[in-house]
Amino acid sequence: MVVAVVVKGACPVCGFTRGRFEVKVALSAVGPSVDMDAMERFFVFLTAERQASPHTTASYRRSLEAFRGWMGDRFEGWHACSADVFREWLFVLLKEELAASSIRQRFAALRCFYGFLMKREGLGVNPLAEVALPKAGKPLPVFLNVEQMLGLLEVPFKVKLDKRMPVWLPFRDAAILELFYSCGLRLSELAALDAGAFRGDVECLRIKGKGRKVRLVPVGRAAVKAVREYVEMAGLPEDGPLFISRLRRRMTGRSIEQMLDKYLRFSDVPFHISPHKLRHSFATHLLEAGADLRAVQELLGHASLSTTQVYMHVTRARLKEVYEAAHPRA
Repeated sequence: MVVAVVVKGACPVCGFTRGRFEVKVALSAVGPSVDMDAMERFFVFLTAERQASPHTTASYRRSLEAFRGWMGDRFEGWHACSADVFREWLFVLLKEELAASSIRQRFAALRCFYGFLMKREGLGVNPLAEVALPKAGKPLPVFLNVEQMLGLLEVPFKVKLDKRMPVWLPFRDAAILELFYSCGLRLSELAALDAGAFRGDVECLRIKGKGRKVRLVPVGRAAVKAVREYVEMAGLPEDGPLFISRLRRRMTGRSIEQMLDKYLRFSDVPFHISPHKLRHSFATHLLEAGADLRAVQELLGHASLSTTQVYMHVTRARLKEVYEAAHPRA
């Protein structure tokens, strides 16, 4: 729909000041444009006020843009989207057999955005309040047993080093694996470490986790030894990144994942794992050895104890297996 707006004063194109001018405006284009500004203000709000991580902000942006992309020419602005429209998109995602957890993640971004629109942008109704989402299952975490984990830690020194690679490369990779298992760090937390963190006598690392929350994590002696051997061999300055590529740039999360994938092919681990599964292994082994659930929650940096409790199901399942295998009357 196009309307003519009469403007008194200077012409916005040529600057002529006499007379009255008509400026044709496509109303359907005004809504989305204004909404794009609201989206950008939302992302500023996430970063500056909510202190959301870059990963969270990028994930929310992808979710919002995915919905807009699906709407296409039908999109007339966020204010014009009804509950029925969101139910239609939900049905499309279900038909695509997207996991319930992924669907809930996309709608969590939309709900957060609409909460922002209501509080900051004057929107009166949240259409998502009427949309029921599928329940997300809670699969048990996949983890390595102690024997598999210890075997994986030795692999970097068993793989033949390419002559084009620096001699410190296996020491770096061994240090990465040791830190994952010793501290239960997230991939992003490990990649963000600087060499200065291992200056002097190191007993704990100061880790900035999700939501920019800071926690102290103890470091085992084996991990400290592995990191210091690598730092010395690579000649790292204290004010630079801890884990670097062969071009001496900070390693990305993706490059660390690729490193782990390489060593898995030379290990006895019979299934594929991601760096996050090393975090699962850390937590599960602690609980199997009798660690307190609250202490493990603090070490992992979980905001809610219920997030940590999933590991209790793993240890209980393991105990049941041991019982049934060992007890004569099981």
